[in-house]
Amino acid sequence: MKRIYLDHNATTPVHPEVADQVCRCLREDFGNAGTLYSYGREAKKLVDDAREKVATLIGARKEEILFTSGGTESDNMAVRGVAYGNINKGRHILTSTIEHHAVLETCKALEKEGFEVAYLPVDEYGTIKVDELKNAIRSDTTLISIMHANNETGSIQPVSEIGRIAKEKGVTFHTDTVQTFGKIVINVDEMNIDLLSISAHKLHGPKGVGALYVRKGVKMKPVMFGGHQERKMRPGTHNVPGIAGLGKAVEIAASDMEEEGEKLLRVRERLWEGIKKNIPHIRLNGHPTVRLSNTLNISFEFVEGESLILSLDDHGICVASGSACTSDSLEPSHVLLAMGCVPEVAHGSLRFSFGRGNTEEEIDFVIQALPKVVGRMRSMSPLYREFLKKQKESA
Repeated sequence: MKRIYLDHNATTPVHPEVADQVCRCLREDFGNAGTLYSYGREAKKLVDDAREKVATLIGARKEEILFTSGGTESDNMAVRGVAYGNINKGRHILTSTIEHHAVLETCKALEKEGFEVAYLPVDEYGTIKVDELKNAIRSDTTLISIMHANNETGSIQPVSEIGRIAKEKGVTFHTDTVQTFGKIVINVDEMNIDLLSISAHKLHGPKGVGALYVRKGVKMKPVMFGGHQERKMRPGTHNVPGIAGLGKAVEIAASDMEEEGEKLLRVRERLWEGIKKNIPHIRLNGHPTVRLSNTLNISFEFVEGESLILSLDDHGICVASGSACTSDSLEPSHVLLAMGCVPEVAHGSLRFSFGRGNTEEEIDFVIQALPKVVGRMRSMSPLYREFLKKQKESA
């Protein structure tokens, strides 16, 4: 049975050219990038080349790029580093209710240490209200951390406006671009971004490697200690194969970003139109237009998302019910709840996220299979039978 993978916001298949780059490094470039002899210099060149590629894609300088183990570490490093580095100014942090848990849990940990965190609400589309953010800034606010696009709904935040306000108020601004880096245009100067988190495995790179952009002059303290690597902000021997793989993934993404985005948008809209046409009692979660071209989040009323996932998997279709980091939780999505979605509807949500390799033929197969799966599950649902009964009585 052919499998159709529609969960690229969780992770992406490694691009063949990236895999070749990683394997070549594992075989040939085993040197420690911190050593002075030839093996070390060759490894350091690979690291420097990748650093340059990451920096170029976001309009930064290569010395402003720090390599990490991925998005979670980058988020932790940014939030904790700025919080600790600016205690003399204050202990107030602004974030939102729909952030990734890498930011939310870090903020909760800081609250236990005496920091004060304001969790800004979002509207029905999952979008921050800029005026509310501006009004929430205080004289002791040291950090604003708002993601660029949400990993569950794909809704894109007004990052440029937030960055402008942060700059005017003299507040450091961090954004998690794990879902947008390599997919849409980002320029750290034009958007007034001070820190920016990246993860390789969201753009067909290897797992276990990422980066953090830190604007020159940003005041922050290290949260790890050891060697001198990465300006002493992220000590530890460089993961040269992973970093080189990230560099190759960035190179590929930069070469056809616009074209790939247009293709993914066609795929997304084909699925959405097919679902709307064939399945009643559904709800689109997220902004209808200001949304990542590869993300479609839908609530199917009267069914549970977890059961839908398992049933679709029997047909070879792989989808998610929210963030991969909380996929083993029976709690409804904190993102959908923050958007005003009631728990019983939030429980019935599916996230379809597309990537390189997805075809219109695959989408047509999903359009054929999904109505049957939803129909079968609704036929077993007491809630759906009660709904039909009330509909009939009111007719």
